[in-house]
Amino acid sequence: MSEPILTLTPAAVSRVRHLLASRGEGARGLRVGVKPTGCSGFSYELDFARTIDPEDRVVECEGVTVVVDPKAAPLLVGTEVDWIEDRLGAQFVFKNPNEKARCGCGESFKV
Repeated sequence: MSEPILTLTPAAVSRVRHLLASRGEGARGLRVGVKPTGCSGFSYELDFARTIDPEDRVVECEGVTVVVDPKAAPLLVGTEVDWIEDRLGAQFVFKNPNEKARCGCGESFKV
């Protein structure tokens, strides 16, 4: 069996469920992609998946549907998405084994 495109930690699953229940009216899941930007080349994009296109890659994580843009899939293989909360804030964190470098501010990455 091949490696999954991505996985969600239990904390990320819980947060996505909360977001879908509170703000995701009509959403079928979480959409994950990448866009060219920043000083290192790419940044991660998260949004509600209101539709699922035939070419989208769909991953189920503990009952949560994650829709991955097909162009982003090769850049995300093996990625773990976590939800981290500390005294200064909270955010989704991507642990991507394909990253070769990350910019100093942490907003973009290079593969």
